[in-house]
Amino acid sequence: MAQSGKGRLNYRCPSCFMRDIDMDMFYDKDKEEYYCLRCQFRGSEAEVLAKNEMARFRYGAMYKRFSFDD
Repeated sequence: MAQSGKGRLNYRCPSCFMRDIDMDMFYDKDKEEYYCLRCQFRGSEAEVLAKNEMARFRYGAMYKRFSFDD
């Protein structure tokens, strides 16, 4: 069985990351796509980046301080 290898950059799986699981994706050179070993997510680099942008939106205000005083 062939060994899977990491891609050029370590991308997080967007499906797992939305469920608060930090899982790196692997890159398949033959199919030119990224895949997750945990949840079976597959996608091109553009799809992974677009879905990870949704996760950044979710945590975008994590370091902002909100005041609810009137």
